[in-house]
Amino acid sequence: MSKKAGNKVLLKHYDVLAAPHITEKATALTQHNQYAFVIAPAANKHDVKASVESLYKVDVLSVNTVNIKGKTKRFKGRLGKRNDVRKAIIRIAKGQSIDMSIGV
Repeated sequence: MSKKAGNKVLLKHYDVLAAPHITEKATALTQHNQYAFVIAPAANKHDVKASVESLYKVDVLSVNTVNIKGKTKRFKGRLGKRNDVRKAIIRIAKGQSIDMSIGV
């Protein structure tokens, strides 16, 4: 899946993008040519840009990443923790679009 070169992990394009992040807020961002994806925790902005450009054949103008820590929740009286998530919000060139309904 991924190769190790020294301390840096080289991820393949399909390993970088886990899934599109589809919410009301992410859907509203598409009006401004911005799209949200759930990405691998080890991926950086350069990996995300290269993956989106190669998989969707669009020009990426910018990439913003955010780490979301999992919340602690109770389930049947026991404490549990949701998973941590890393998201990327990408902005593509005007006139281009990504169809989020199809799989990668």
